[in-house]
Amino acid sequence: MTEEVALRFSVTRNHAFLLVETSCALVSRLPNTLAALERGDIDLYKASKVMQLTREVSDEVAAQVDAWLAQRLADRDPGSIRRSVSHAVQKFDPAGYRERAARKRALRHISLEHNDETMSTLSGHLPTEVASSIYASMSRAARTRRNKDKSRTLEQHRADIFAERLLAEDGRGKPRAHIHVYVDLLTLTGAREDPATLAGYGPIPDWLVREIASDPDSTWSRLITDAATGQVLEAGAGKYRSPASLARLIMARDRECTQPGCHRPAEFSEIDHIIGRARDGKTDHHNCHLHCKAHNLLREEPGWSAEPTGNGGMIITTPSGHTYETAPEPFHEPRAEPDDDAPQP
Repeated sequence: MTEEVALRFSVTRNHAFLLVETSCALVSRLPNTLAALERGDIDLYKASKVMQLTREVSDEVAAQVDAWLAQRLADRDPGSIRRSVSHAVQKFDPAGYRERAARKRALRHISLEHNDETMSTLSGHLPTEVASSIYASMSRAARTRRNKDKSRTLEQHRADIFAERLLAEDGRGKPRAHIHVYVDLLTLTGAREDPATLAGYGPIPDWLVREIASDPDSTWSRLITDAATGQVLEAGAGKYRSPASLARLIMARDRECTQPGCHRPAEFSEIDHIIGRARDGKTDHHNCHLHCKAHNLLREEPGWSAEPTGNGGMIITTPSGHTYETAPEPFHEPRAEPDDDAPQP
């Protein structure tokens, strides 16, 4: 159901899962919260805060929390509601809360969310005392730097220290970034100002990609595109039909998971057949594409199918019978005629 909702509403899997989970919880376990939503005392976002903190408790505890919150939801902001729910869960289920806290502390991780105008958010899901200590340490260092360098704000110093500490090898040495950027040669040379593509993020401006490319530690690989379509024809060295060069071609062409709404970068995705080899699917650039592990496994679920449309494109059919067509984005606009602005040899 989650995948169907994601495709139907053009939202991410996580957003679709939250919608489905919140709806089911309101109907089956949180009648007072549902009533507050229907009255307009809260919106769906605030209702999701109640669901999220009661999703792992028993039905009995959920009912106690829901009843306790009945007169405590109206005219409250989401943060206040979340704190009230957390208080109620600890009040009615102290032992369960302690067990869940231990499990979640074992699930610490970091995550990356891409934003607009060349910015992204890197966050860590850490035990509270660890996260607080890290922030305090960076703040102290930032204040020290700010006293000596007024050209940057305190927040900028703090962010720069955060990046320096994470990128430096073993906490020492020069930071080094490992990313994949795809850029038109004409943009790279400055003859055009078309955006380039940063894997997993999307378009980045021409001036930024030239800054990245000018770094002496940057490494380059050649990609050859079809002028008429903008699609990749060849990636790197080697014979086009060999498995290694075919893999390079597919990773360069797709750049990310090809499931609509998923943007997991190529280096974290898997190359597989649209029509499986068991059905005599060919191993070529028309029938092979990138999928993250989750969406690759989804294809094996009952009711899901896909048919290739050429050069990595496909038509996906869901269990409900809806179809969705997807194809790799071209690297540049079609060029039917020679470009007069191209650098002359």
